[in-house]
Amino acid sequence: MNFVELNVYGVLISPLAAIMTVAFLVLILLRRFIAATGLSRHIWHPALFDVSLYLIILSFLVMATRWHGS
Repeated sequence: MNFVELNVYGVLISPLAAIMTVAFLVLILLRRFIAATGLSRHIWHPALFDVSLYLIILSFLVMATRWHGS
């Protein structure tokens, strides 16, 4: 499957940029959930955890869009 650029008012946007934005929004929601439940006190390195979680979410969304389009 080929990703197709998104046309936003005449400006072509890479589909990866759109997926990255969605992944970042999901990361924000998950971090708020983790902080609200108190699980954040078990995280040894918060910055490393955030990057790892973002990459997991991003890779899941990329794989999900590939599977959905096939």
